[in-house]
Amino acid sequence: MSKDRLIIFDTTLRDGEQSPGASMTLEEKVRIAKTLEQMRVDVIEAGFPIASPGDFESVKAVAQAVKGSTVCGLSRSLDKDIERAGEALKPANSARIHTFIATSPIHMKEKLRMQPEDVLAQAVRAVKKSRQYTDDVEFSAEDAGRSELDFLCQIVEAAIDAGATTINIPDTVGYNIPHQFGELVRQLIERVPNSDKAVFSVHCHNDLGLAVGNSLASVLNGARQVECTINGLGERAGNAALEEVVMAVRTRQDVFDCDTNIDTSIIVPASRLVSSVTGFPVQPNKAIVGKNAFAHESGIHQDGVLKSRETYEIMRAQDVGWSDNKIVLGKHSGRSALKSRLEEIGIVLDGEEALNAAFSRFKDVADRKHEIFDEDLMAIAQESQASIEKARYHLVSSWVCSETGETPHAKVTLKIDGEEVVGESDGGGSVDAVFSAIKSIVSDHGTLELYSVNSITSGTDAQGEVTVRLEKGGRQVYGNGADPDIVIASAYAYLDALNKLALATDREHPQYSGV
Repeated sequence: MSKDRLIIFDTTLRDGEQSPGASMTLEEKVRIAKTLEQMRVDVIEAGFPIASPGDFESVKAVAQAVKGSTVCGLSRSLDKDIERAGEALKPANSARIHTFIATSPIHMKEKLRMQPEDVLAQAVRAVKKSRQYTDDVEFSAEDAGRSELDFLCQIVEAAIDAGATTINIPDTVGYNIPHQFGELVRQLIERVPNSDKAVFSVHCHNDLGLAVGNSLASVLNGARQVECTINGLGERAGNAALEEVVMAVRTRQDVFDCDTNIDTSIIVPASRLVSSVTGFPVQPNKAIVGKNAFAHESGIHQDGVLKSRETYEIMRAQDVGWSDNKIVLGKHSGRSALKSRLEEIGIVLDGEEALNAAFSRFKDVADRKHEIFDEDLMAIAQESQASIEKARYHLVSSWVCSETGETPHAKVTLKIDGEEVVGESDGGGSVDAVFSAIKSIVSDHGTLELYSVNSITSGTDAQGEVTVRLEKGGRQVYGNGADPDIVIASAYAYLDALNKLALATDREHPQYSGV
């Protein structure tokens, strides 16, 4: 008996970007979208075109770049939003407009200041308007988890009659409990007369840590699309994590009568890419993609795994993109060998320029590091891809003098808009001195709010991965850098964040209205 298809709708580029500090450049969005396409994600929600000119251009660029997945744009149930989304999605092979309006009593009264009958009428108009641009229209009843069931049934039926092909039931504020939310989906499917003419979807937030649980409960009760993000990225406490939803369904095929089309071997590379772009590190004990997810320290566990992996592992690490293999590459290896290994671990570089940048960076690391691991390659590839994109500040060289009993002093050379500029400064430590030297050159540097260091692999020659967060005028950005020298990694991360501040455009974050 063939199983139903569970559609995976990824909203990392839209809802994920609503995390404070997680704004992405157009080029970064396209890189992530191409990785999602490689993973065989069904629908990629590329952004909210009305929010800003930058968001419009990002959705348009993703629509042009992606050929194998449906590209979706979000809109409120307003003509101007829908028109803007339709325009941005014109280049897409397969386009979807996702329009929404709030349906809970508190949202209708306090936010919309509208009566239920007016909300229903506006929803119908929005769906019909969206159908002028595409036959693939998704309607969301924002805050459905706190909406009255009778009204929800009424508006869902009307939206389907108006032409909606997907009906999304969001737990917008993460309020629901799995058995309760699953029952809501079941009742909607049973009570709405034309429910068979649409795919029912869920979009769950993680305010109570139940986003994945609520999503899976909904699937068991008939939902056939789950909206999720890589690493569970998203506003407030985040969204349902794509990797957890996909692997739960794949691992428990005895429970679920559906499966996804996802290539799970791309999960870990996608996780690292999103972490690198946003500057949000993945916690070590994060399910599926955390570095401890398949680690065993207990003697009893180690003994069991050595005898039979299945004693303590319910899935294979390799199936989601992890690998224990050390790459047999060194400083004498060629570009073709590097490219081949990158492709084996799910990383496809965008063009010859990116490969050349990765190869140059690989040679630099190989000269200083005895063994190169796959995790090193992931960091090298992501950093190299980012380096060829629009960036105002580039590190040319860094010199630091740090001696016991003496004040550390740093001298850095930056290339700014093609011209080299030198800065020097003392500091409380080597990293502080380098940051101060950079600030002596770059006046528009914001406030440093976070500095964290993680080791990519083990050993004293491991690459250090540094994350920094800068704040300026209420806006937060993250920067990421990696290098065997932690001071250099810190400089890369700081400049990455400064570049994001320099490239930033004003954006109306739709947090007040997102599903």
